[in-house]
Amino acid sequence: MAPDTAFVIVGAGLAGAKAAQTLREEGFDGPIALLGEENERPYERPPLSKGYLMGKDERETVYVHPSPWYAENDVDLRLGTAVTAIDPAAHEVSLADGSRVGYAKLLLTTGSSPRRLPVPGADLDGVLTLRRLADSDRIKEAFGSASRVVVIGAGWIGLETAAAAREAGLEVTVLEAAELPLLRVLGREVSQIFAGLHTDHGVELRCGVQVAEITGADGRANGVLLADGSRVDADAVIVGVGITPNSGLAEAAGLEVGNGIRVDAHLRSSHPDIYAAGDVAHAFHPLLGKHIRVEHWANALNQPKTAAKSMLGQDVAYDRVPYFFTDQYDLGMEYTGYVEPDAYDQVVFRGRTDTREFIAFWLADGRVQAGMNVNVWDVTDPIRDLVTSGQAVDANELADTDVPLTDLLRRPDGSG
Repeated sequence: MAPDTAFVIVGAGLAGAKAAQTLREEGFDGPIALLGEENERPYERPPLSKGYLMGKDERETVYVHPSPWYAENDVDLRLGTAVTAIDPAAHEVSLADGSRVGYAKLLLTTGSSPRRLPVPGADLDGVLTLRRLADSDRIKEAFGSASRVVVIGAGWIGLETAAAAREAGLEVTVLEAAELPLLRVLGREVSQIFAGLHTDHGVELRCGVQVAEITGADGRANGVLLADGSRVDADAVIVGVGITPNSGLAEAAGLEVGNGIRVDAHLRSSHPDIYAAGDVAHAFHPLLGKHIRVEHWANALNQPKTAAKSMLGQDVAYDRVPYFFTDQYDLGMEYTGYVEPDAYDQVVFRGRTDTREFIAFWLADGRVQAGMNVNVWDVTDPIRDLVTSGQAVDANELADTDVPLTDLLRRPDGSG
């Protein structure tokens, strides 16, 4: 493979596959190598904790492209292929089998890995994490034989797997170190709603607790011991305590890293011929004026399109507002925007929180930083427009369901 013409993508997930697709759609006809550690062709992750885990979606629906797509588009998809090093000076990557692949431009879509729980018993059989397709298969199998499941961590993955376990008819206990689920992500006002959602569906939600040990017998997990001495029985333990960006290759190659691979708005790293996209990219966001790393599906879907165009020399920047969604029980939600826990001063609710049909808006200085629609649909565009406009809005009108969201945008100062 001639390094003066070849584009190499390390990481064969959604981001890598979409980058390869964009390169072809943009007219690049040179060699493309898509290198992935897993033996599965690129797939999307949301179904792993939602439809596929619950048996509602067939396995084939999780894949990004049909199997023949890669050959038909002359994409050299190499599965079960681990990249061990990057040599920026030589423009080569080293593979686990000792071979080397040259590149003109390199894109890193290496994603992230589940954080390990640093307690005794974390390696016992029956202790499960959810990141890969095989993980979802193992959890689905556990649901078929277990009657009691403990979920450690009340983030998105923890709550989605808890919901799937309850819908499978299992007894579920969720253990969370913070005083509310999703507290760091949503803040107290909205976190309370998700706490109520799960307790209403029969989950034993225990917040403000510390896990001391995962107990077991004959090498298999049978419960969780808490720091206060209490114990929760379990046939399976699911650990969802966050993910860590896979930036080790980049760091070893001398690229600038810190909460992922640091890239500019064009998704170019500190080396001009190396780019990053998806979970692993700590990217400068033009609208927000700072670097952020987004661990959600929409980012992995859309960011690689910008990276691919940048690799082709186009002057493009990634400025899409972050977006993610969840489905738990009878609750569907979309979140648009970006706000850190200490960066808002007001939450405005539009609709009814008691029936879980509402929109929540996070405001700072009267300006919408993010909006979350719960069981209210077709409002993502006006929410995004409110976020990107940067204009001040009247909180009373924002809360008034009789005032269309689009009307707020027509007014010069948002207040009429």
